[in-house]
Amino acid sequence: MKGHFRRFLAAGVMVGALTTGLITTLPSITASAGAASSATTTFTWAEAPQTPPNFIFPFMGLQFFSVSNINTFQFLMYRPLYWFGNGESPTLNLGLSLGRAPVYSNGNTTVVVNLKNYNWSNGTTVSAQNVMFWMNMLHAEKSNWADYSAGALPDDVKSITVNSPTQLTFTLTAAVNPYWFTYNELAQITPMPTAWDISTTGAAAGSGGCSAAAFGTSDTQCAAVYTYLSNQSGYNPSNPDATNNSLSTYATNPLWQTVDGPYHLTKFDASGNITMAPNPSYSGPVKPLKNSVFKEIPFTTDSAEFNALVSGSIDAGYLPTQDITSSGSLSAPGANNSRLSNNYNLKVAPSWSINYFPYNFQSTGDGGNAGAIFSQLYFRQAFQILVDQSLYIKKINKGYGVPTYGPVPVKPQNSFASVYEENNPYPYSSSKAINLLKSHGWTIKAGGTSTCTNPGSGANQCGKGIASGAKLAFNLQYASGSTQITQLMNAEKSSWAQAGINITLSQASFNTVLGNAVPCSGASCTWELANWGAGWIFAPDYYPTGEAIFQTGAGSNSGSYSSATNDANITATNTTNTSLTTYENYLAKNLPVVFQPNPVAIGEIKKGLKGATPLSTLQQLNPENWRF
Repeated sequence: MKGHFRRFLAAGVMVGALTTGLITTLPSITASAGAASSATTTFTWAEAPQTPPNFIFPFMGLQFFSVSNINTFQFLMYRPLYWFGNGESPTLNLGLSLGRAPVYSNGNTTVVVNLKNYNWSNGTTVSAQNVMFWMNMLHAEKSNWADYSAGALPDDVKSITVNSPTQLTFTLTAAVNPYWFTYNELAQITPMPTAWDISTTGAAAGSGGCSAAAFGTSDTQCAAVYTYLSNQSGYNPSNPDATNNSLSTYATNPLWQTVDGPYHLTKFDASGNITMAPNPSYSGPVKPLKNSVFKEIPFTTDSAEFNALVSGSIDAGYLPTQDITSSGSLSAPGANNSRLSNNYNLKVAPSWSINYFPYNFQSTGDGGNAGAIFSQLYFRQAFQILVDQSLYIKKINKGYGVPTYGPVPVKPQNSFASVYEENNPYPYSSSKAINLLKSHGWTIKAGGTSTCTNPGSGANQCGKGIASGAKLAFNLQYASGSTQITQLMNAEKSSWAQAGINITLSQASFNTVLGNAVPCSGASCTWELANWGAGWIFAPDYYPTGEAIFQTGAGSNSGSYSSATNDANITATNTTNTSLTTYENYLAKNLPVVFQPNPVAIGEIKKGLKGATPLSTLQQLNPENWRF
């Protein structure tokens, strides 16, 4: 989502992360699965509207770096080295991890990783060499990894030694903060099977030369393997804008059938109709129910998903905000919609995320003025001040939301959010926003389009690079299919109009908006503002230090925000035990993005379905734990 991972889905239900406590009951769960009848049990889960998965290879650029591709799709087949999420807590879960707790030594410059006994579905062992495969791929293709940030993985790794099939030693270039390195660096790694180490169809496993090489010595071979695997996923690195024509092969391509997760793919189409069957070789502590299938069901609108809930045709879904009939909050949920209350239990949870949408600081839109305007802090302050988060949470989200005032989540409760951020540095005030623009050379036309009438970079002027007559008129593309997002965009458009900031709204699918809002430069870099429906979920950067999204040149820094002060603040949090306060307070004041209210996930879980709660704050799915 994803970090993040990733760009995440505000409307998507977050279901099923196991708690450490549940692990102690696994023998009885496994036994009940073994005693199950021969009848097939089907579990169904609702995808968020117009957000079908569209990438299967777990090494991807920003345009594919989403919850719908990773947390609720790839993770079911390909397990990361370390699993995070203990119930509603976004913490390390060693019980569900492939690796044991990392061991730090030599002044936090050496890290030893020991693997548990896991197998791939083709009978081979998940080994240290599979971890090296991913690290060599990252070394060769870091510009194509969405979570890359300069100075972090792989730049901070001097060497990696494979000590045995189950142990690796990372030697780092300098001391690190162990918490950060575990939560944000090792967390990125997804071991890849040797069967994928090929550069042509039909080649022998490992013939690509990427997995067995010493760290960083096989960039040419790894680049060829990356190109082959990306093309098999439908992404052509030589033609990144080409249509993905491989989606129909995901369930039949032998490559993707080599899995170490609880499921393997049996059906897949471009619309998002997905069927998975249990992986009989899964080595994890919780095995999927025998003779079961898991289906992900796509919807074009949230209203269509609600109708499916009314009919009882899905087991786990979400309640759209327009169908909330009793206002509530995270701490005090209201009653369920009466049309669903007989069949479903309503569950709510915050996500470990912040909600925002980016400015494109390099944009040549608005007659060449957009990027220059966005670069002015006073403009970003005025724009943010007109976002009335508390009102939108009350009216649009019916109370089911938490504000975003900076780069660190304020919910779930955590020790990272500062008092400055929690107290909202930019409370709503239309008069203050208007005065800010007036005092910087803009003639305000409320309800119309304000213009720069005092150009220049001095006091009381519009700012460097902003031409006389420049307009506060911008295009904002946002994700379609969600009534809540549409209502929010229209409410914000009206609010910005009070200061003569004229926003032209347009809609596109989630995947389209996500693919358009990427770093760019030059004459073709014309996108201005983009809202894919929410902001960023902190995964695999579970420690919210922000290097993946706010550091200069980072892979998921969509709008190309850059600040030397911020970069230095991030480096301090990554290399020492420095608290996040200086970093987060600076960005809460400097406004690298437009912060928005963060909707609370409102899950609808069919009565009698066990193991789907508590809802995951990381929006992960664990249907292997589901039982009726």
